[in-house]
Amino acid sequence: MVEKREQRFFYGYVIVIIAFFFGALAWGSLRTLGVYLEPLVNEFAWMRGTISLAFTVCMVVTGLVGIVAGRLTDRFGPGVVMAVGGCFLGAGYLLVSQVSNIWQLYLCYGVIVAIGMGGFQVPMSSTVARWFIKRRGLMTGLIMAGPAFGITTVPLVVSWLIIDYGWRTSFIMMGSVVTVLIILGAQFVRRNPGQTGETPYGEDERKGEGLDEAVRGFSLKEAIGSRQFWVLGLISFGYFFNINVVMVHIVIHATGAGISPLAAVSVLSTTAAISVAGRIIAGGVADRMGRRKTVMVGFGLTLVAFLWLLAGSEIWMLYLFAVVFGIGGWAVNAVMSPMVAELFGMREHGVILGMVTFTGTIGGAAGPLLAGYIFDITGSYQLAFVFCGILSVAGVVLTLFLRPANDKGGGNDSRRST
Repeated sequence: MVEKREQRFFYGYVIVIIAFFFGALAWGSLRTLGVYLEPLVNEFAWMRGTISLAFTVCMVVTGLVGIVAGRLTDRFGPGVVMAVGGCFLGAGYLLVSQVSNIWQLYLCYGVIVAIGMGGFQVPMSSTVARWFIKRRGLMTGLIMAGPAFGITTVPLVVSWLIIDYGWRTSFIMMGSVVTVLIILGAQFVRRNPGQTGETPYGEDERKGEGLDEAVRGFSLKEAIGSRQFWVLGLISFGYFFNINVVMVHIVIHATGAGISPLAAVSVLSTTAAISVAGRIIAGGVADRMGRRKTVMVGFGLTLVAFLWLLAGSEIWMLYLFAVVFGIGGWAVNAVMSPMVAELFGMREHGVILGMVTFTGTIGGAAGPLLAGYIFDITGSYQLAFVFCGILSVAGVVLTLFLRPANDKGGGNDSRRST
């Protein structure tokens, strides 16, 4: 079987490529809210915290839908889930282009866009985990680099579109492109290697060790009853909190410090561009040195980045922040799916990952909202950045307590370290 796999192209790499570009389209478009923030403030005189609440609602709904999407992916496969998600995502952006009241923004962006977003990250990560046993961390890092690539490019494109055509037309263009490309790409997604007559990459080696992830593992109920599940959830909470504070507020923070709008957007794009390499490296390193150490290093670099951001807001300082944060800020997400697979197996991987991700989206929902209200009250983001630094320290400490769960007939090998 090994020789045959080496003589033919492995379709799992097609899955990785599709997942990469889906992540780029979905997350790249979602993260443009920071670019739209100033036009919305200028046109409607809405407070930053008020607008940020739309992102908060979006994160909560995304997390809830992600749980359902994970369960549907486990049972029916990711193709249909992603296609439906693309329809909702594109429709949401088209509807946002017509808003005139804040409740409409909450509904269109906070709910409809979020339903679409819920159909991507968990199904993509879980599907790639089914295709790869060996190199799982590296492949997950590669697909997690997709959102970073999207955040690097899409906000810049959108900022140009806003300048040339206005924010409403920009939303229409973005929604149309997202819908068409995702529906087309979803037709080539396969749930597992069995659908193409193949086996997961590295399966022979794992079976040689007496481990078969396809049948061994925790149920959702068993996973929720373990300490490791809740530790992972808290780690995910802190990660998403920090990421979304930066993604939503760094552009307007920079313009408030006297940086030009285009240069401010380039800071966000630089962060995302650096994180492309950061996520891939984190996934590959995690395969070799372990998931826990990778997560700890990531949170450590995030702490350094926020401490640096507190020191000043000159353009060169913001670019240096973007580099450090880009390397370390996304390390957690690059290893979360493989970590869930190692701790709990593949038996119900999609829904377990969805639950862990949901706790993260609660943090992602709270972060931008809290940062926006802190600015509205104090006129500064300093306290928000301090809180992000505290969460980074907490992430390092929590990771120290992460150990393999007791084996439930399966999905993890208690002899291995995460």
